[in-house]
Amino acid sequence: MTLQEQYKKWQENILKKSLERFKERRECFQTSSEIEIPRLALPREADLTYSERLGFPGEYPFTRGVQPTMYRSRFWTMRQYAGFSTAEESNKRYRYLLQQGQTGLSVAFDLPTQIGYDADDPIAQGEVGKVGVSISSIHDMEQLFDQIPLDKVSTSMTINAPAGVLLAMYIAVAKRQGADVSKLRGTIQNDILKEYVARGTYIFPPAPSMRLITDIFSFCEKDVPNWNTISISGYHIREAGSTAVQEVAFTLANGIAYVESALKAGLNVDEFAGQLSFFFNAHNNFLEEVAKFRAARRLWAKIMRERFKAQKPLSWQLRFHTQTAGSTLTAQQPENNVARVTMQALSAVLGGTQSLHTNSMDEALWLPTEKAVRVALRTQQIIAYESGVADSVDPLAGSYLIEYLTDEIEKGAEDYISKIDEMGGALQAIEKGFVQSEIQNAAYAAQQAIERGEQVVVGVNQFTVEEEVTLERLRVDPAIELGQRERLKKLRETRDRRLAEELLGKLQGAASGTENLMPLFIEAVENNITLGEICNALRAVWGEYVAEGF
Repeated sequence: MTLQEQYKKWQENILKKSLERFKERRECFQTSSEIEIPRLALPREADLTYSERLGFPGEYPFTRGVQPTMYRSRFWTMRQYAGFSTAEESNKRYRYLLQQGQTGLSVAFDLPTQIGYDADDPIAQGEVGKVGVSISSIHDMEQLFDQIPLDKVSTSMTINAPAGVLLAMYIAVAKRQGADVSKLRGTIQNDILKEYVARGTYIFPPAPSMRLITDIFSFCEKDVPNWNTISISGYHIREAGSTAVQEVAFTLANGIAYVESALKAGLNVDEFAGQLSFFFNAHNNFLEEVAKFRAARRLWAKIMRERFKAQKPLSWQLRFHTQTAGSTLTAQQPENNVARVTMQALSAVLGGTQSLHTNSMDEALWLPTEKAVRVALRTQQIIAYESGVADSVDPLAGSYLIEYLTDEIEKGAEDYISKIDEMGGALQAIEKGFVQSEIQNAAYAAQQAIERGEQVVVGVNQFTVEEEVTLERLRVDPAIELGQRERLKKLRETRDRRLAEELLGKLQGAASGTENLMPLFIEAVENNITLGEICNALRAVWGEYVAEGF
Protein backbone atom coordinates (compact mmCIF):
# COMPACT_ATOMS: atom_id res chain seq x y z
CA MET A 1 0.00 0.00 0.00
CA THR A 2 1.45 3.39 -0.99
CA LEU A 3 1.75 6.26 1.46
CA GLN A 4 -1.05 8.14 -0.30
CA GLU A 5 -3.30 5.09 -0.02
CA GLN A 6 -2.47 4.83 3.68
CA TYR A 7 -3.21 8.55 4.07
CA LYS A 8 -6.61 8.10 2.44
CA LYS A 9 -7.37 5.15 4.72
CA TRP A 10 -6.40 7.23 7.77
CA GLN A 11 -8.67 10.04 6.62
CA GLU A 12 -11.64 7.67 6.30
CA ASN A 13 -11.09 5.55 9.43
CA ILE A 14 -9.50 7.91 11.96
CA LEU A 15 -9.75 11.56 10.93
CA LYS A 16 -13.41 11.54 9.90
CA LYS A 17 -14.55 10.24 13.31
CA SER A 18 -12.38 12.77 15.12
CA LEU A 19 -13.76 15.70 13.11
CA GLU A 20 -17.30 14.59 13.93
CA ARG A 21 -16.42 14.90 17.64
CA PHE A 22 -14.03 17.87 17.57
CA LYS A 23 -14.55 20.44 14.86
CA GLU A 24 -11.40 22.30 13.89
CA ARG A 25 -10.99 25.88 15.07
CA ARG A 26 -11.06 27.29 11.54
CA GLU A 27 -12.16 26.21 8.09
CA CYS A 28 -8.76 27.07 6.63
CA PHE A 29 -5.37 27.54 8.28
CA GLN A 30 -2.91 29.76 6.41
CA THR A 31 0.09 32.02 6.91
CA SER A 32 0.07 35.81 6.56
CA SER A 33 1.14 35.23 2.94
CA GLU A 34 -2.00 33.16 2.39
CA ILE A 35 -0.04 29.93 2.12
CA GLU A 36 -2.32 27.13 3.24
CA ILE A 37 -1.07 25.10 6.19
CA PRO A 38 -1.70 21.39 5.64
CA ARG A 39 -3.36 19.51 8.43
CA LEU A 40 -0.60 16.93 8.21
CA ALA A 41 2.70 17.32 6.36
CA LEU A 42 3.93 14.15 4.64
CA PRO A 43 7.20 13.29 2.90
CA ARG A 44 6.98 13.61 -0.86
CA GLU A 45 8.80 10.33 -1.33
CA ALA A 46 8.38 8.17 1.76
CA ASP A 47 10.68 5.26 2.48
CA LEU A 48 9.30 1.93 3.62
CA THR A 49 9.77 2.71 7.32
CA TYR A 50 7.48 5.74 7.39
CA SER A 51 4.34 3.90 8.50
CA GLU A 52 6.18 1.77 11.03
CA ARG A 53 8.19 4.62 12.63
CA LEU A 54 5.89 7.63 12.26
CA GLY A 55 2.41 6.59 11.19
CA PHE A 56 -0.47 9.04 11.33
CA PRO A 57 -1.70 11.16 14.26
CA GLY A 58 -4.18 9.39 16.51
CA GLU A 59 -2.94 6.03 15.27
CA TYR A 60 -0.28 3.55 16.44
CA PRO A 61 2.59 4.17 17.14
CA PHE A 62 1.43 7.76 17.92
CA THR A 63 4.81 9.32 17.07
CA ARG A 64 2.95 12.21 15.48
CA GLY A 65 0.43 12.74 18.29
CA VAL A 66 -2.39 11.03 20.15
CA GLN A 67 -5.21 12.97 18.47
CA PRO A 68 -5.81 13.06 14.70
CA THR A 69 -6.16 16.85 14.56
CA MET A 70 -4.22 17.86 17.70
CA TYR A 71 -4.42 21.64 18.26
CA ARG A 72 -6.36 22.39 15.06
CA SER A 73 -9.45 21.33 17.04
CA ARG A 74 -8.55 22.22 20.60
CA PHE A 75 -5.50 23.79 22.23
CA TRP A 76 -3.62 22.06 25.00
CA THR A 77 -4.92 22.70 28.52
CA MET A 78 -3.21 25.79 29.94
CA ARG A 79 -2.71 24.71 33.52
CA GLN A 80 -0.66 27.08 35.71
CA TYR A 81 0.70 25.40 38.87
CA ALA A 82 -0.34 27.48 41.88
CA GLY A 83 -0.85 27.24 45.60
CA PHE A 84 0.48 29.09 48.65
CA SER A 85 -0.50 30.22 52.11
CA THR A 86 -4.11 29.35 53.04
CA ALA A 87 -6.88 27.82 50.99
CA GLU A 88 -8.54 31.25 50.84
CA GLU A 89 -5.45 32.91 49.35
CA SER A 90 -4.90 30.14 46.81
CA ASN A 91 -8.57 30.24 45.84
CA LYS A 92 -8.17 33.91 44.94
CA ARG A 93 -5.17 33.06 42.72
CA TYR A 94 -7.12 30.23 41.00
CA ARG A 95 -10.08 32.47 40.23
CA TYR A 96 -7.71 35.17 38.96
CA LEU A 97 -6.01 32.70 36.62
CA LEU A 98 -9.33 31.39 35.32
CA GLN A 99 -10.40 34.98 34.63
CA GLN A 100 -7.13 35.48 32.69
CA GLY A 101 -7.88 32.55 30.38
CA GLN A 102 -6.34 29.56 32.15
CA THR A 103 -8.22 26.40 31.15
CA GLY A 104 -7.29 24.01 33.98
CA LEU A 105 -6.25 24.16 37.63
CA SER A 106 -3.00 22.75 39.06
CA VAL A 107 -2.61 22.58 42.83
CA ALA A 108 0.68 22.95 44.70
CA PHE A 109 0.59 21.70 48.30
CA ASP A 110 2.89 22.73 51.13
CA LEU A 111 5.47 20.27 52.48
CA PRO A 112 3.50 19.17 55.57
CA THR A 113 0.56 18.25 53.34
CA GLN A 114 2.83 16.42 50.91
CA ILE A 115 4.20 14.16 53.64
CA GLY A 116 0.91 13.62 55.46
CA TYR A 117 1.06 15.97 58.46
CA ASP A 118 -1.56 18.44 59.67
CA ALA A 119 -0.70 22.11 60.01
CA ASP A 120 -0.71 21.83 63.83
CA ASP A 121 1.77 18.94 63.95
CA PRO A 122 5.11 19.97 65.54
CA ILE A 123 6.97 18.71 62.46
CA ALA A 124 5.06 21.24 60.32
CA GLN A 125 6.29 24.27 62.26
CA GLY A 126 7.68 26.96 59.96
CA GLU A 127 6.58 25.21 56.75
CA VAL A 128 2.82 25.79 56.71
CA GLY A 129 1.76 27.43 53.43
CA LYS A 130 5.34 28.16 52.33
CA VAL A 131 5.80 26.20 49.08
CA GLY A 132 2.15 25.43 48.46
CA VAL A 133 -1.29 25.56 50.02
CA SER A 134 -1.93 24.04 53.44
CA ILE A 135 -4.67 21.37 53.35
CA SER A 136 -5.44 19.47 56.55
CA SER A 137 -9.18 18.83 56.36
CA ILE A 138 -12.16 18.76 54.02
CA HIS A 139 -12.95 22.33 55.11
CA ASP A 140 -9.62 23.52 53.68
CA MET A 141 -10.35 21.70 50.43
CA GLU A 142 -13.85 23.17 50.31
CA GLN A 143 -12.45 26.67 50.71
CA LEU A 144 -9.76 26.00 48.11
CA PHE A 145 -12.44 25.43 45.45
CA ASP A 146 -15.00 27.96 46.67
CA GLN A 147 -17.01 29.33 43.70
CA ILE A 148 -15.22 26.89 41.35
CA PRO A 149 -17.62 24.16 40.12
CA LEU A 150 -15.58 20.96 40.11
CA ASP A 151 -17.70 19.36 37.39
CA LYS A 152 -16.75 22.23 35.05
CA VAL A 153 -12.94 22.34 35.47
CA SER A 154 -10.06 19.91 35.09
CA THR A 155 -7.84 19.83 38.19
CA SER A 156 -4.33 18.47 38.57
CA MET A 157 -2.97 17.85 42.07
CA THR A 158 0.76 17.41 42.64
CA ILE A 159 0.48 14.98 45.52
CA ASN A 160 2.05 11.55 45.89
CA ALA A 161 2.29 9.62 49.16
CA PRO A 162 -1.12 10.81 50.50
CA ALA A 163 -2.67 11.14 47.00
CA GLY A 164 -5.63 8.89 47.87
CA VAL A 165 -6.57 11.07 50.85
CA LEU A 166 -6.44 14.33 48.88
CA LEU A 167 -8.43 12.75 46.04
CA ALA A 168 -10.98 11.61 48.65
CA MET A 169 -11.29 15.22 49.87
CA TYR A 170 -11.74 16.45 46.30
CA ILE A 171 -14.48 13.87 45.65
CA ALA A 172 -16.18 14.73 48.94
CA VAL A 173 -16.18 18.46 48.09
CA ALA A 174 -17.57 17.70 44.62
CA LYS A 175 -20.40 15.70 46.23
CA ARG A 176 -21.18 18.65 48.52
CA GLN A 177 -21.35 20.88 45.43
CA GLY A 178 -23.87 18.45 43.92
CA ALA A 179 -21.51 17.36 41.14
CA ASP A 180 -21.70 13.96 39.47
CA VAL A 181 -18.51 12.27 40.67
CA SER A 182 -18.33 10.11 37.56
CA LYS A 183 -17.92 13.31 35.49
CA LEU A 184 -14.93 14.70 37.43
CA ARG A 185 -11.85 15.35 35.29
CA GLY A 186 -8.29 15.78 36.42
CA THR A 187 -5.09 14.11 37.56
CA ILE A 188 -3.30 13.16 40.75
CA GLN A 189 0.45 12.71 40.46
CA ASN A 190 0.41 9.59 42.69
CA ASP A 191 3.91 8.57 41.50
CA ILE A 192 5.78 7.22 44.51
CA LEU A 193 8.71 5.58 42.72
CA LYS A 194 10.19 8.87 41.55
CA GLU A 195 9.87 10.13 45.16
CA TYR A 196 12.33 7.45 46.28
CA VAL A 197 14.66 8.50 43.43
CA ALA A 198 14.48 12.25 42.97
CA ARG A 199 12.12 14.17 45.21
CA GLY A 200 11.81 12.68 48.70
CA THR A 201 8.19 13.32 49.73
CA TYR A 202 7.49 9.67 50.53
CA ILE A 203 5.83 8.34 53.69
CA PHE A 204 5.36 4.59 53.55
CA PRO A 205 7.58 1.69 52.39
CA PRO A 206 7.30 0.62 48.75
CA ALA A 207 4.89 -2.35 49.13
CA PRO A 208 2.02 -0.49 50.87
CA SER A 209 2.70 2.57 48.72
CA MET A 210 2.16 0.49 45.58
CA ARG A 211 -1.01 -0.94 47.15
CA LEU A 212 -2.39 2.58 47.64
CA ILE A 213 -1.74 3.29 43.96
CA THR A 214 -3.51 0.17 42.71
CA ASP A 215 -6.41 0.85 45.09
CA ILE A 216 -6.81 4.22 43.38
CA PHE A 217 -6.59 2.57 39.93
CA SER A 218 -9.35 0.12 40.84
CA PHE A 219 -11.63 2.67 42.53
CA CYS A 220 -11.39 5.30 39.79
CA GLU A 221 -11.87 2.80 36.96
CA LYS A 222 -15.36 2.14 38.35
CA ASP A 223 -16.34 5.39 40.08
CA VAL A 224 -14.32 8.24 38.52
CA PRO A 225 -13.64 6.99 34.97
CA ASN A 226 -12.55 10.36 33.53
CA TRP A 227 -9.86 10.87 36.17
CA ASN A 228 -6.18 10.28 35.40
CA THR A 229 -5.16 8.04 38.29
CA ILE A 230 -1.43 8.66 38.03
CA SER A 231 0.92 11.14 36.41
CA ILE A 232 4.10 9.14 35.95
CA SER A 233 6.67 11.84 36.35
CA GLY A 234 9.91 12.39 34.52
CA TYR A 235 9.81 16.05 35.49
CA HIS A 236 11.50 15.62 38.87
CA ILE A 237 13.95 13.08 37.46
CA ARG A 238 15.09 15.77 35.00
CA GLU A 239 15.13 18.44 37.71
CA ALA A 240 17.45 16.19 39.72
CA GLY A 241 19.92 16.31 36.84
CA SER A 242 19.12 13.49 34.42
CA THR A 243 19.65 13.65 30.67
CA ALA A 244 16.74 13.62 28.21
CA VAL A 245 17.32 9.91 27.47
CA GLN A 246 17.37 9.08 31.19
CA GLU A 247 14.19 11.08 31.74
CA VAL A 248 12.35 8.97 29.15
CA ALA A 249 13.91 5.69 30.26
CA PHE A 250 13.39 5.99 34.00
CA THR A 251 9.89 7.42 33.62
CA LEU A 252 8.73 4.62 31.35
CA ALA A 253 10.46 2.02 33.54
CA ASN A 254 8.43 3.33 36.47
CA GLY A 255 5.33 3.16 34.27
CA ILE A 256 6.10 -0.50 33.54
CA ALA A 257 6.36 -1.16 37.30
CA TYR A 258 2.94 0.42 37.96
CA VAL A 259 1.31 -1.61 35.19
CA GLU A 260 2.87 -4.82 36.54
CA SER A 261 1.71 -3.98 40.06
CA ALA A 262 -1.85 -3.39 38.84
CA LEU A 263 -1.84 -6.67 36.93
CA LYS A 264 -0.64 -8.53 40.05
CA ALA A 265 -3.54 -6.93 41.94
CA GLY A 266 -5.90 -8.59 39.47
CA LEU A 267 -6.76 -5.61 37.25
CA ASN A 268 -7.20 -5.94 33.50
CA VAL A 269 -4.71 -3.82 31.55
CA ASP A 270 -7.35 -2.35 29.23
CA GLU A 271 -9.50 -1.34 32.20
CA PHE A 272 -6.94 0.98 33.79
CA ALA A 273 -4.32 1.82 31.13
CA GLY A 274 -6.45 4.57 29.58
CA GLN A 275 -6.36 6.47 32.90
CA LEU A 276 -2.55 6.54 33.09
CA SER A 277 -0.88 9.83 32.23
CA PHE A 278 2.68 11.17 32.22
CA PHE A 279 4.46 14.36 33.26
CA PHE A 280 7.60 15.56 31.49
CA ASN A 281 10.08 18.41 31.75
CA ALA A 282 10.65 20.87 28.90
CA HIS A 283 14.35 21.69 29.10
CA ASN A 284 16.64 24.04 27.17
CA ASN A 285 17.88 22.00 24.18
CA PHE A 286 14.95 22.85 21.93
CA LEU A 287 15.24 20.22 19.19
CA GLU A 288 16.21 17.44 21.58
CA GLU A 289 13.14 18.20 23.70
CA VAL A 290 10.77 18.06 20.70
CA ALA A 291 12.26 14.69 19.74
CA LYS A 292 12.12 13.44 23.33
CA PHE A 293 8.35 13.79 23.52
CA ARG A 294 7.88 12.01 20.18
CA ALA A 295 10.23 9.18 21.19
CA ALA A 296 8.51 8.67 24.56
CA ARG A 297 5.11 8.44 22.89
CA ARG A 298 6.28 5.86 20.34
CA LEU A 299 8.17 3.73 22.87
CA TRP A 300 5.25 3.61 25.35
CA ALA A 301 2.87 2.54 22.57
CA LYS A 302 5.20 -0.33 21.74
CA ILE A 303 5.54 -1.33 25.42
CA MET A 304 1.80 -1.39 26.01
CA ARG A 305 0.93 -3.26 22.83
CA GLU A 306 3.80 -5.73 22.66
CA ARG A 307 4.85 -6.23 26.28
CA PHE A 308 1.50 -6.01 28.04
CA LYS A 309 -0.70 -7.14 25.14
CA ALA A 310 -3.14 -4.26 25.61
CA GLN A 311 -5.87 -4.40 22.97
CA LYS A 312 -7.41 -0.93 23.05
CA PRO A 313 -5.70 1.93 21.16
CA LEU A 314 -6.43 4.16 24.17
CA SER A 315 -4.24 1.85 26.27
CA TRP A 316 -1.29 2.45 23.91
CA GLN A 317 -1.45 6.24 24.08
CA LEU A 318 1.05 8.21 26.11
CA ARG A 319 -0.80 11.38 27.16
CA PHE A 320 1.31 13.88 29.05
CA HIS A 321 1.47 17.18 30.88
CA THR A 322 4.59 19.32 30.53
CA GLN A 323 6.15 21.91 32.81
CA THR A 324 9.00 24.14 31.80
CA ALA A 325 12.28 23.47 33.61
CA GLY A 326 12.48 25.14 37.01
CA SER A 327 16.13 24.10 37.36
CA THR A 328 17.11 26.27 34.37
CA LEU A 329 15.70 29.49 35.87
CA THR A 330 18.27 31.97 37.16
CA ALA A 331 18.12 34.51 39.96
CA GLN A 332 20.55 36.60 37.92
CA GLN A 333 18.82 38.77 35.28
CA PRO A 334 15.47 37.07 36.00
CA GLU A 335 13.80 38.70 33.00
CA ASN A 336 15.89 36.35 30.83
CA ASN A 337 13.77 33.52 32.19
CA VAL A 338 10.90 34.70 30.00
CA ALA A 339 12.95 33.77 26.92
CA ARG A 340 13.95 30.41 28.42
CA VAL A 341 10.37 29.53 29.31
CA THR A 342 9.11 30.56 25.86
CA MET A 343 11.55 28.21 24.11
CA GLN A 344 10.78 25.38 26.49
CA ALA A 345 7.02 25.83 26.15
CA LEU A 346 7.33 25.90 22.36
CA SER A 347 9.21 22.59 22.42
CA ALA A 348 6.39 21.02 24.43
CA VAL A 349 3.77 22.26 21.97
CA LEU A 350 5.76 21.07 18.96
CA GLY A 351 6.23 17.78 20.79
CA GLY A 352 2.48 17.31 21.19
CA THR A 353 1.76 17.91 24.89
CA GLN A 354 -1.82 17.63 26.22
CA SER A 355 -1.40 20.28 28.90
CA LEU A 356 1.28 22.77 29.87
CA HIS A 357 2.53 24.86 32.77
CA THR A 358 4.90 27.74 32.11
CA ASN A 359 7.15 28.82 34.99
CA SER A 360 7.23 32.43 36.08
CA MET A 361 10.30 34.64 35.65
CA ASP A 362 10.74 35.18 39.41
CA GLU A 363 10.57 31.57 40.64
CA ALA A 364 14.32 31.32 41.24
CA LEU A 365 13.84 34.08 43.82
CA TRP A 366 10.48 33.49 45.51
CA LEU A 367 6.91 32.36 44.97
CA PRO A 368 5.57 34.00 41.79
CA THR A 369 3.61 37.22 41.94
CA GLU A 370 0.36 37.78 40.04
CA LYS A 371 2.14 39.81 37.39
CA ALA A 372 4.81 37.14 36.82
CA VAL A 373 2.16 34.42 36.62
CA ARG A 374 0.19 36.48 34.10
CA VAL A 375 3.27 36.86 31.88
CA ALA A 376 3.84 33.09 32.06
CA LEU A 377 0.23 32.39 31.07
CA ARG A 378 0.36 34.98 28.29
CA THR A 379 3.43 33.15 26.94
CA GLN A 380 1.27 30.07 26.35
CA GLN A 381 -1.53 32.15 24.85
CA ILE A 382 0.83 33.90 22.42
CA ILE A 383 2.19 30.53 21.27
CA ALA A 384 -1.37 29.25 20.84
CA TYR A 385 -3.02 32.23 19.17
CA GLU A 386 -0.22 34.14 17.44
CA SER A 387 2.67 31.86 16.47
CA GLY A 388 0.91 29.57 13.99
CA VAL A 389 2.68 26.44 15.28
CA ALA A 390 -0.64 24.95 16.43
CA ASP A 391 -2.14 25.01 12.94
CA SER A 392 -0.61 21.75 11.68
CA VAL A 393 -0.11 18.38 13.35
CA ASP A 394 3.52 17.56 14.24
CA PRO A 395 4.96 20.32 12.01
CA LEU A 396 8.63 19.34 12.52
CA ALA A 397 8.15 15.73 11.39
CA GLY A 398 10.37 14.79 8.49
CA SER A 399 13.23 17.03 9.57
CA TYR A 400 16.30 14.85 9.19
CA LEU A 401 17.60 16.03 12.55
CA ILE A 402 14.28 15.66 14.41
CA GLU A 403 13.78 12.11 13.14
CA TYR A 404 17.41 11.21 13.91
CA LEU A 405 17.09 12.57 17.46
CA THR A 406 13.76 10.81 17.96
CA ASP A 407 15.28 7.48 16.93
CA GLU A 408 18.40 7.96 19.06
CA ILE A 409 16.47 8.93 22.19
CA GLU A 410 14.17 5.92 21.75
CA LYS A 411 17.17 3.59 21.31
CA GLY A 412 18.98 5.01 24.35
CA ALA A 413 15.84 4.69 26.50
CA GLU A 414 15.30 1.10 25.35
CA ASP A 415 18.87 0.23 26.36
CA TYR A 416 18.28 1.63 29.86
CA ILE A 417 14.96 -0.21 30.21
CA SER A 418 16.67 -3.48 29.23
CA LYS A 419 19.27 -2.95 31.99
CA ILE A 420 16.51 -2.21 34.51
CA ASP A 421 14.60 -5.34 33.42
CA GLU A 422 17.76 -7.40 34.03
CA MET A 423 17.87 -6.04 37.60
CA GLY A 424 14.29 -7.18 38.20
CA GLY A 425 12.47 -3.94 37.39
CA ALA A 426 12.33 -0.30 38.46
CA LEU A 427 11.86 -0.92 42.18
CA GLN A 428 14.86 -3.24 42.34
CA ALA A 429 16.94 -0.78 40.28
CA ILE A 430 16.01 1.96 42.74
CA GLU A 431 16.80 -0.24 45.75
CA LYS A 432 20.23 -1.03 44.26
CA GLY A 433 20.86 2.69 43.76
CA PHE A 434 21.33 2.30 39.99
CA VAL A 435 18.84 4.97 38.95
CA GLN A 436 20.02 7.45 41.58
CA SER A 437 23.66 6.92 40.60
CA GLU A 438 22.99 7.46 36.90
CA ILE A 439 21.14 10.71 37.61
CA GLN A 440 23.83 11.95 40.02
CA ASN A 441 26.58 11.26 37.48
CA ALA A 442 24.69 13.13 34.77
CA ALA A 443 24.02 16.07 37.11
CA TYR A 444 27.68 16.24 38.13
CA ALA A 445 28.86 16.19 34.52
CA ALA A 446 26.43 18.98 33.61
CA GLN A 447 27.57 21.14 36.54
CA GLN A 448 31.22 20.58 35.67
CA ALA A 449 30.54 21.71 32.10
CA ILE A 450 28.98 24.93 33.43
CA GLU A 451 31.86 25.58 35.81
CA ARG A 452 34.42 25.03 33.03
CA GLY A 453 32.47 27.41 30.80
CA GLU A 454 31.80 24.73 28.20
CA GLN A 455 28.06 25.14 28.80
CA VAL A 456 27.07 28.79 28.78
CA VAL A 457 24.31 29.96 31.12
CA VAL A 458 23.51 33.51 30.05
CA GLY A 459 23.82 35.93 32.94
CA VAL A 460 25.53 33.38 35.20
CA ASN A 461 28.88 32.30 33.71
CA GLN A 462 28.84 34.68 30.74
CA PHE A 463 27.20 38.02 29.90
CA THR A 464 26.95 39.00 33.56
CA VAL A 465 26.07 42.47 34.85
CA GLU A 466 26.03 44.28 38.15
CA GLU A 467 22.36 44.49 39.04
CA GLU A 468 19.79 45.07 41.74
CA VAL A 469 16.66 42.93 41.34
CA THR A 470 13.64 45.23 41.46
CA LEU A 471 10.86 42.70 40.82
CA GLU A 472 7.80 42.73 43.03
CA ARG A 473 8.00 40.06 45.75
CA LEU A 474 5.32 37.73 47.14
CA ARG A 475 5.50 37.14 50.90
CA VAL A 476 3.64 34.46 52.88
CA ASP A 477 2.43 35.78 56.24
CA PRO A 478 3.78 33.51 59.02
CA ALA A 479 0.55 34.20 60.95
CA ILE A 480 -1.31 31.80 58.67
CA GLU A 481 0.18 28.89 60.63
CA LEU A 482 -1.51 30.08 63.81
CA GLY A 483 -4.81 30.45 61.97
CA GLN A 484 -4.59 26.90 60.63
CA ARG A 485 -3.88 25.60 64.14
CA GLU A 486 -6.94 27.38 65.52
CA ARG A 487 -9.19 25.99 62.79
CA LEU A 488 -8.00 22.45 63.44
CA LYS A 489 -8.51 22.84 67.18
CA LYS A 490 -12.10 23.95 66.60
CA LEU A 491 -12.73 21.11 64.14
CA ARG A 492 -11.61 18.48 66.65
CA GLU A 493 -13.68 20.04 69.43
CA THR A 494 -16.90 20.14 67.40
CA ARG A 495 -16.83 16.82 65.49
CA ASP A 496 -18.21 13.47 66.69
CA ARG A 497 -15.17 12.19 68.59
CA ARG A 498 -16.48 8.65 69.05
CA LEU A 499 -17.25 8.31 65.34
CA ALA A 500 -13.79 9.64 64.44
CA GLU A 501 -12.12 7.05 66.67
CA GLU A 502 -14.32 4.30 65.25
CA LEU A 503 -13.49 5.23 61.63
CA LEU A 504 -9.75 5.46 62.32
CA GLY A 505 -9.86 2.00 63.89
CA LYS A 506 -11.76 0.69 60.89
CA LEU A 507 -9.14 2.23 58.60
CA GLN A 508 -6.28 0.56 60.49
CA GLY A 509 -8.05 -2.79 60.24
CA ALA A 510 -8.51 -2.39 56.50
CA ALA A 511 -4.87 -1.36 56.08
CA SER A 512 -3.87 -4.65 57.71
CA GLY A 513 -5.94 -6.55 55.14
CA THR A 514 -6.65 -6.22 51.43
CA GLU A 515 -9.79 -4.06 51.33
CA ASN A 516 -9.73 -1.09 48.92
CA LEU A 517 -8.99 1.95 51.08
CA MET A 518 -10.48 4.68 48.88
CA PRO A 519 -14.12 4.37 50.10
CA LEU A 520 -12.84 4.50 53.70
CA PHE A 521 -10.77 7.62 52.95
CA ILE A 522 -13.89 9.34 51.58
CA GLU A 523 -15.99 8.32 54.58
CA ALA A 524 -13.27 9.53 56.95
CA VAL A 525 -12.78 12.99 55.43
CA GLU A 526 -16.55 13.50 55.16
CA ASN A 527 -16.66 13.01 58.93
CA ASN A 528 -13.95 15.61 59.61
CA ILE A 529 -11.01 13.27 60.08
CA THR A 530 -7.87 15.10 59.03
CA LEU A 531 -5.12 14.24 56.58
CA GLY A 532 -2.57 13.80 59.37
CA GLU A 533 -4.85 11.54 61.41
CA ILE A 534 -5.46 9.26 58.42
CA CYS A 535 -1.75 9.10 57.55
CA ASN A 536 -0.80 8.46 61.17
CA ALA A 537 -3.27 5.57 61.28
CA LEU A 538 -1.55 4.09 58.24
CA ARG A 539 1.90 4.77 59.72
CA ALA A 540 0.88 2.73 62.76
CA VAL A 541 0.24 -0.27 60.50
CA TRP A 542 2.84 0.11 57.74
CA GLY A 543 5.62 2.14 59.33
CA GLU A 544 7.63 4.78 57.47
CA TYR A 545 10.21 4.41 54.72
CA VAL A 546 13.74 5.45 55.65
CA ALA A 547 16.18 5.86 52.78
CA GLU A 548 19.37 3.82 53.00
CA GLY A 549 22.14 5.74 54.71
CA PHE A 550 19.81 7.83 56.92
